[in-house]
Amino acid sequence: MTPSADAINGFCRDCLAEQKAQTRRCRSCGSPRLLYHAELYDLTLAHIDCDAFYATIEKRDDPELVDKPVIIGGGKRGVVSTACYIARISGVRSAMPMFKALELCPDAVVIRPNMEKYVKVGRQVRQMMMELTPLVQPLSIDEAFLELAGTERLHRDPPARILARFARRVESELGISISVGLSYCKFLAKVASDLQKPRGFSIIGEAEAKDFLAPRPVTTIWGVGKAFNATLEADGIRTIGQLQRMEEGDLMRRYGSMGQRLYRLARGMDDREVHLNDAAKSVSAETTFFDDVSRYEDLVPVLRRLTEKVSARLKKHEIAGHTVVLKMKTADFKSRTRNKRLEDPTQLTDRIFRTGLSLMEKETDGTKFRLLGIGVTDLSDPTLADPPDLVDHQAGRRAAAEAAMDKLRDKFGKAAVETGYTFGDKRR
Repeated sequence: MTPSADAINGFCRDCLAEQKAQTRRCRSCGSPRLLYHAELYDLTLAHIDCDAFYATIEKRDDPELVDKPVIIGGGKRGVVSTACYIARISGVRSAMPMFKALELCPDAVVIRPNMEKYVKVGRQVRQMMMELTPLVQPLSIDEAFLELAGTERLHRDPPARILARFARRVESELGISISVGLSYCKFLAKVASDLQKPRGFSIIGEAEAKDFLAPRPVTTIWGVGKAFNATLEADGIRTIGQLQRMEEGDLMRRYGSMGQRLYRLARGMDDREVHLNDAAKSVSAETTFFDDVSRYEDLVPVLRRLTEKVSARLKKHEIAGHTVVLKMKTADFKSRTRNKRLEDPTQLTDRIFRTGLSLMEKETDGTKFRLLGIGVTDLSDPTLADPPDLVDHQAGRRAAAEAAMDKLRDKFGKAAVETGYTFGDKRR
C-alpha cells in the first residue's frame, strides 16, 4: 500500500535500516525494497503465503529450472496443482486442465507432485512461524495467519520488522520465498498478502480500509465465487463501493446470512481471531451398533444425529470442511470409506447429511453394518463456507431453519428441537 504523504514510519526489507524520509532506495544498502506506512508499527495480524510453493521447491532443488516455466500436476489428463510465475504470465492457473495449460504454455516443464517433499518444507516453515508467536493458524500446507500482538518485548522489535526478518530467514535457510500481508483483521491481511507476489510485503491499515476496498470487485470478498458473483452482477453490483452504500437489512433480505457478510467485509469489519486449529485434520462422529443394522431406513436417523454432532463441532470451533467422508464397518469388520468433495466448504448439517445420504444409498444393499460414521476433512476458514445455492433454491431456507434451530438448542439444550429424520428414534 502507498502511505500518506506525511508518513515517516519505514524501513528497508533487505538490511532493516530505518528510513526517516521517503526515498526510492535505502540510504544504507541501496535496495529499492522499502516499506513505509503510517500504521506500520501498530498492526499485529499477518497472513503469510508461500510463493508458488510446489514449483518454487522444485526450482530450488534443480537450478536448471530457475528461468523456465514450471507446472506441477498430473499427466495430460490431469490438472494443474500449481504453476510458477513464469508459467502464470502465459495464463496458467491452479486447477486448470493440463491440456489447456500446455496449450497456453507449450514450453512448460511438467513435474508430478512430490507431496512428501512439500510437506517436509511446509513443516519447516510452520516451525519457524511458531518461533515468532504461539498464535499460528494454518490454512493449508503453505499459508497461515499469525497474531503477533504482545511479541514485541520478546523479539525486541515490532511485528512488521519481525515479519521482514522472518521472510529473509525463510529465503536464506529454506531457499523459497514468501509474501506477507499485515493488517488489523484476517480478511484484509489475506487480501494484502496477494497484492505484490512474489516476495511481497503489503500493509492495509484501518484508516484506509474502506477507501482501499471501494474500487475493488466484489470477488475480493471471501465467499463471493463465480456463481454468487453472477447473482450480484445481475443485481447491478460489481464493486465493493456499491456494497458500502447499501444498508445491512437490505443486503440480508436479498442474500440472507451472506448479506451480512457482504455488509461487514465491505467495510473492513472482521472481528475473527487467530485460533489454534492446526491440530485438527478432520471433524467426525461415529457409533457402533449393539445389533448389526442393514436397513437403509434404520441407518438414516443415526446418520442424521451423527451429522448434527459434526456440524455443531464445526460451528463451535469456527472451521468448515470441504470433503464429506462416510465410514461404515460391516459385521465381519471390513471397513468401507466413501468421500465426496463439495464445491464449497460447509458447516451445515443439511449439506453434510444430504451428501452422506447419497454416499450411503450406494452401500445399503442388504449388507449388515456394525458401525456408521460421518465427518468432514480438508478443513478451511468458515468465511468461505456455504454461499447461496443458485440451483437448489430451497437450500437457503433450510440453512435459515438450521440457524434458528441452533439458537433454540443453545438456549434450551440439544433436545429442544428435533427433525423428522430423528423424531421418535431413541438411538444415540
